Amino acid sequence: MRDIPARRSDLDCRAPAPEGRAALCGRAHVLIASTRAADGTYEDRTGPILHDWLCARGLDVAPVQVVSDGPAVGEAIGAVLSTGVDVLITSGGTGIAPSDVTPEQTAPFLDRELPGVLEEVRRRGAGTAPAALLSRGLAGMAGRTFVVNLPGSRGGVRDGIAVLDPILDHLLEQRDGGGHEQADEAEIGRCDDGPGRSGADGASA
Repeated sequence: MRDIPARRSDLDCRAPAPEGRAALCGRAHVLIASTRAADGTYEDRTGPILHDWLCARGLDVAPVQVVSDGPAVGEAIGAVLSTGVDVLITSGGTGIAPSDVTPEQTAPFLDRELPGVLEEVRRRGAGTAPAALLSRGLAGMAGRTFVVNLPGSRGGVRDGIAVLDPILDHLLEQRDGGGHEQADEAEIGRCDDGPGRSGADGASA
């Protein structure tokens, strides 16, 4: 197990949120599951992408952690969760190779699953790489920590960021008991703008 220093400085981690996204408060951790990256025979190329994105959203992000596939993944997840981070993102070990066990190592920690997150990541990926449908990653809440397993490819990680970026603030708000007002207002807007609607009472025009 080894830590890889982040490419950004602490000042960079306070950069404005990308594309006008709201800055987030809290702590995040990136965990790479790759035996080859852990022993130094393969360069981790997904950890820096995730680290930079989380930093740009305003989160305090620990140095990227790399562990071997297998039980070490579960041990690392347990250790990270014990620190009370808000977001834990893993990358790697989600396929069907014998050593790909990140979902199995993650599942015991999840109290509530959020299957729609990875369903959308797989759907996006399948548009250009059909093998993306073989990814078995999980997403859900482990206590107050949002945990998500992303693929070990840069394309899969970028698909994951594209899915997570618009919802991460709302997810953390809902975790803390808020965020429902925004969803209710959006639902009202859809009803008011729908065909045959006129005014708040929904009477036909």
